[in-house]
Amino acid sequence: MSMSRREVLVSTTAGAAALTASTAPATAAPPPPAPALRTLRDAADYAVAKVRATAPTVTGFPVGTRFEKWVYAQNGDWVGGFWPGTLWMAWLHSGDDAFRAQALTWAARLAPRQNDTSTHDLGFLFTPSWVTAWRLTGEEKWRTGAVRAADSLVRRYNPRGRFLRAWGALDDPADAGRVIIDTMMNLDLLAFATRQTGDPRYLDIAVEHGRTVQRVFPRPDGSLPHVYDFDPDSGAALGPGTVQGYSPASSWSRGQAWGVYGFTTLYRRTGDAGFLATARRLADYAVAALGPDHVPVWDFRAPQQPHDVKDASAGAILACGLLDLAAVSGRAAYRAVALRLLTALAETCLTRASTRAQAVVARCTRNRPAEDGIEISLPYADYYLLEGVLRVLRPAEVDRAIDLSGPGDRPATGT
Repeated sequence: MSMSRREVLVSTTAGAAALTASTAPATAAPPPPAPALRTLRDAADYAVAKVRATAPTVTGFPVGTRFEKWVYAQNGDWVGGFWPGTLWMAWLHSGDDAFRAQALTWAARLAPRQNDTSTHDLGFLFTPSWVTAWRLTGEEKWRTGAVRAADSLVRRYNPRGRFLRAWGALDDPADAGRVIIDTMMNLDLLAFATRQTGDPRYLDIAVEHGRTVQRVFPRPDGSLPHVYDFDPDSGAALGPGTVQGYSPASSWSRGQAWGVYGFTTLYRRTGDAGFLATARRLADYAVAALGPDHVPVWDFRAPQQPHDVKDASAGAILACGLLDLAAVSGRAAYRAVALRLLTALAETCLTRASTRAQAVVARCTRNRPAEDGIEISLPYADYYLLEGVLRVLRPAEVDRAIDLSGPGDRPATGT
């Protein structure tokens, strides 16, 4: 099915700025050196082969590994979108329509979550699965379902504090004022909804949340806490905290990566130069904090870093964010670091040495303070590794899937 470019012009300042930003001419990035190119191609081929071998045995949405085998959540937990997203990336790289069929089947299983108002993670659930399905097939049900999920997400908006609540049911007072950096990655679902409906409310909420995070999360050196708490009744900012970082004063590496990628995406959707400046501050801190092996430790300020457990998922997410940031800022140095990150992950963090491993990427850490999932495999590591590698090898195909251009959504030709 072939569909022409479809754009919805939004009658807000942010929408107009986003349109202006998106229509600026883009300069093609130079290819990486031949050795790095070979390494990335080999990594993509390995990932696709691993996914092809594993997919027939998958019985639920992967959430992590135990003894190198996937453990599942039948409802997807917060990570359900990454398995169909990985299948989509495998399809883009290989052209194997079995991956396309599997991606659609697994995305459909997330349908009940469209109406889930108990979590901020609807972007993680529906952007790499349903939004990508819409872009690659043009089938209306995927667009409609993604917008419905955005409707559920905006119900978590607190207008007094101008933030999206992270955790807990809407009627549960616990965590009612808790904001986490991860939510920056869920805002693109709202931008998608505005582009599809013409209703500026979704993007306005994304922008207000981004400005709140921008105001209170970054420290002077560009590092971030995982959590910031607010009084849910007055909206007043209370102070930083953490759940997955070492301390409220530390820099959980995956959270830092979420911030880089999330603020860069919000800049692409709005053209707001402040969001670009914030993305660069966060990126500059993360780049300076990387060790010589370019595989992030789980927390950049943990007492035993750089000799601490790793989180390869943080490296894959950061690489994607840096590639995006290089493209929108014109700063080639970000792209160079991203290539080093992807090369390091490909050379030292893949599961090549194991015959029983079902995942692609090893050396990931889910929640170090809770001693939960220390240097295991995680589904978002597999997804973002493939996304990052294909951003380099197949940028046009990745653009079809995740829309790197700005506010105009472009359903591409499906087969």
